Amino acid sequence: MSSASNKKKVLVKLIILGDSNVGKTSLMTQYVNKKFEENYKATIGADFMTKEVDINGTLVVLQIWDTAGQERFQSLGAAFYRGADACVLVYDLTSQDSFQHLNAWHDEFEIQAGQDKEFVMLGNKHDKEDMRVVPQKQALAWCRKHGKDEEHPIPYYETSAKENLNVVQAFQTIAKNALERSAKEEDVYIPGQLVDLNQDKVLPNKRGGCC
Repeated sequence: MSSASNKKKVLVKLIILGDSNVGKTSLMTQYVNKKFEENYKATIGADFMTKEVDINGTLVVLQIWDTAGQERFQSLGAAFYRGADACVLVYDLTSQDSFQHLNAWHDEFEIQAGQDKEFVMLGNKHDKEDMRVVPQKQALAWCRKHGKDEEHPIPYYETSAKENLNVVQAFQTIAKNALERSAKEEDVYIPGQLVDLNQDKVLPNKRGGCC
């Protein structure tokens, strides 16, 4: 029998933020379902997918929230930030505006979810390298500025949801970093199920503060 059920299980909630049409949904779909949809369909409000990954013997359940980038939907986001452990910031390598707006997305996440969270930044649409307008040097400088300190910049990947370039590596990195932070903050291991001794019922596992 598999020992997977005996592994420690940790829920990590990720929020993907960025302007509309930078590829947030495509990145999530590529990572979770390993497929790329050619026909673009704007996300309305928010959506989420889950994926289980094994990180150093711990089963991490990634709950990945994809929020709409359109300004008229941003007011719906507050409830979705609650309980977030980490943020994936996405911009389009062919759009300077989407890069400039990262400051606002970064600050909004910290306001809504709290500071001292994990981030990773993705410069998407690397398959359109010939149309690039954001130099890698500029992106790396941004990550150094917004990192924990000079020696710990925000991890940065140039990705292509279409070609599945660096997608797995990016999500694995933020899952690993969020797990390490969780281990530092929580000394107690939470099993897969909790038993309410008063009601003699099995309750689903919940982490404090997570919706």
